[in-house]
Amino acid sequence: MDSAEERALRDFIAKEVPDWDDDVVSVARFKAFSGQRSDWQPRFLFWRDLILKVATHFGLLFIKPSQVKSVWFNRGGLTPLCLDHVLSLMYNEGDLTRTVDLADPTRGRLSQLFRKVTNLVARSTPDIVSEELVILTSLLESKAAEVVKHLSESHWNLSCIITMKKFQDICGGPDEASAILRYMSGCGTAQYLSINKKEFVEGVKVSLSASTLSSISNLDYDVLYLIWTTEKLQQQLDVIDKRYESSRKSALASLHSGNKKLALRYAREIKLATQSRDKCSSLLNRVEEVLGVIADAESTKKVAEAMQIGANAIKQNKISVEEVDLCLRDLQESIDSQKEVEKALEQTPSYADIEDEDIEDELEKLELAIGKEAPVPVVEKAFGTSEEGEEAVEATEFINEAFSNLRLSNGASVKQGITKEGSDGDREPKKLQIEAV
Repeated sequence: MDSAEERALRDFIAKEVPDWDDDVVSVARFKAFSGQRSDWQPRFLFWRDLILKVATHFGLLFIKPSQVKSVWFNRGGLTPLCLDHVLSLMYNEGDLTRTVDLADPTRGRLSQLFRKVTNLVARSTPDIVSEELVILTSLLESKAAEVVKHLSESHWNLSCIITMKKFQDICGGPDEASAILRYMSGCGTAQYLSINKKEFVEGVKVSLSASTLSSISNLDYDVLYLIWTTEKLQQQLDVIDKRYESSRKSALASLHSGNKKLALRYAREIKLATQSRDKCSSLLNRVEEVLGVIADAESTKKVAEAMQIGANAIKQNKISVEEVDLCLRDLQESIDSQKEVEKALEQTPSYADIEDEDIEDELEKLELAIGKEAPVPVVEKAFGTSEEGEEAVEATEFINEAFSNLRLSNGASVKQGITKEGSDGDREPKKLQIEAV
């Protein structure tokens, strides 16, 4: 680690652990583990989580135990005495692993089987601190998931085949690619391929779904060789383009300087580069067409397999063809009905473009029209008997109460007179006012 990296590491630790500079707390943290595990379990969790946070923050798939012990948590020359124990426990509990613990898919099956047997027979806890590099398991899993996600963005099938060079570029380097390939091979989501024709070609077949990969077929090797050919042709095109651009600039410079003879030589180079590019492009297009045909054939095969599975399911469940046809018709009718509903909803006028002022004006017009067409009737008839008079009074009071609770939205008030017959037979006009809020 250089000085800038160490400074960034110290700043991150100080941010994650606010009391990092507290001498009293640090003395307790830096002590070696002693006693039962329950006595030092909180300190172990503290150091384990801090190591994982630092590695995740700086994207360190590989860490050096010696560097973790002497540099990461160095505090004025003092280092934690418990880190040896912490790293060993992290290895035993699966937080750390070694490269040799992961099966190498580039070796033969016999070699892998021999290594597994050796690990089972001579099973012992290694000295993790003395290891040159160890791998963080959580970061290894996340890196493998990132590789699958990256490939899924450019491939539509359930699996894809890429060259080893491209796999290394995606993983971030040969060492990272080797660790990720080992891990994914152990999970059954990646397989190593190699073919030796004119040149030795390496590649990886990656599963882009949760399912494990099937065995490698001869077609997979052919596809790998075609993909490697496209990459080689593309590299050759890039070289030709650079040569063409260089010759063009030199020809223009020669013309400006008046050296026509030199300009003609560069012109010949430009013509040769153009011809070479046309041939290379034609060959590249042909290879890509073959790859497209293979991809279409694989898709057709998947469809045929799905149809075969459906046919077997129909036979097993004793479903007749007429029942399947009837079910498909019902489904089509439901889809058509849904489309008609969606079409009707689309044709429904939208009220989003109508302004609130237009709505208020229209409402005022309606209120005025209603007021003209249906005026409140005036009670003019005098009631002869006392019972009829009391009933009229109760009806009038009910009407008064109903109109007093009525609110209109335009802010106007409506007044209507109602005559009321008193007990003495005299008619006294009484005003009823409807106030708007």
